[in-house]
Parts: sequence; C-alpha cells; structure tokens
Amino acid sequence: MKLKFFFLFIGLAFSIDVLAQQGFPFDNEIRAFKHQDSLSFPKPGGILFIGSSSIRKWTDLEQRYAGRPIIRRGVGGCELWQIADYYTPYILLPYKPRKIFVYAGENDIAAGKSAQAVAASFAKLWELIHQKLPGAEVYFMSIKPSPVRAKYYDVVYAANELVKSYLKGKPKSYYVDLVPATYKPGTTAPDSSLFNNDYLHLNSKGYDQWKKVLDPLVK
Repeated sequence: MKLKFFFLFIGLAFSIDVLAQQGFPFDNEIRAFKHQDSLSFPKPGGILFIGSSSIRKWTDLEQRYAGRPIIRRGVGGCELWQIADYYTPYILLPYKPRKIFVYAGENDIAAGKSAQAVAASFAKLWELIHQKLPGAEVYFMSIKPSPVRAKYYDVVYAANELVKSYLKGKPKSYYVDLVPATYKPGTTAPDSSLFNNDYLHLNSKGYDQWKKVLDPLVK
C-alpha cells in the first residue's frame, strides 16, 4: 500500500511539473500540498474544505473543529473554474472525502465572469465529484458580498441563486447560505467589522459567524 501511494505521489508530481510549464495556476501551492501529503496523507472519509483564499486564510479551521478529520485546501486567489479544470486530481479526488465544502467564485466574478459562468463552473465541478466520488456530500458555501467589491453584489447574488437552483434535487448536495451571517444586524449590508483591513477577507469574528452556520454540517 505504501508503495502504491509512493508511485501515486511521483505520478502527480510529474503531472504538476508538466502542467506548470503550461501555466498551471498556483502550481507552487499545489506542490506544497502534495509534499505535505507525502509526509502525512489524510485518511479517506475526511471533511474537505477546498476553495480560494477565504479557505486558505482560515488558518484556525482545524483547531475550531479539533478531533474532526478536517482537510483544508485553500489555493491563493484561485477561481472556481480552476478548481474544476486543474485541482480536482491533486487536492480533491485523492483524499476520498465524505464531505466536501466548496468556497470559490468570488474571484471569478471580480475577474469579469458572469453569474452564469460561475454556476457553469460549479456544475462542472459537481459532475466531476459525482462521477468519481458518488458517495460524497457536496456543500456549496455561498459567495460572500465583500465590502471592497460592492460593485459586484448583483452578480454575486445572482450566482448564488443559480447554484442554489442547480443543487435542488441533486443527491447529497447542499447550498449553504452564509450571506446573512455577514450582514450588519437588522440590515442586508455586509458588516465591515467582520472583515480584515482589506475589506475582502474575513477576520476571526467573521469566521465565527461562518462557523455558527457550518457547525451542524461539519460532523
């Protein structure tokens, strides 16, 4: 079994080298994850959080859910389509998680992609997961309205609604509405006190709010 994992790691490392020469996005971070996996590979059946910097910067996620098999794989400022097109063979499928929490799409929108494009990228990712890991539960963490990106709010909300509609009736698949958790009490505007000084990434209080919503699901 150890020999099997060794050859799997060598094969993945070679693939990353090839793709890096073709412009593999955030290849250095993927290499770091695979090195980490070579030292201690997560056991199957874990709880995977995958996505962009909102996952990468949630540095105390594992501590918040101590005793639970959390696998945190946040990649730079990646976009949702990159997870579907590049990362699934490296930092998703090999872990064989029983639960997959996805946070991405915000950077796609900031890069000019439409709500329809974001939903299509998630649909592609969902199909890949459903095909390869049919027993896994999939949770889409709604895209947050970050104060610094206020001009994109309409697209953010539209993308969330499209993904929510897409997931209706899908087996073992759930839309997790985190948006109200980041609103100022009694309003429908994001609470800037829940964000870092960049008004893009959540601070500890912001992650507290996310955790309240996620607690019943992360088990």
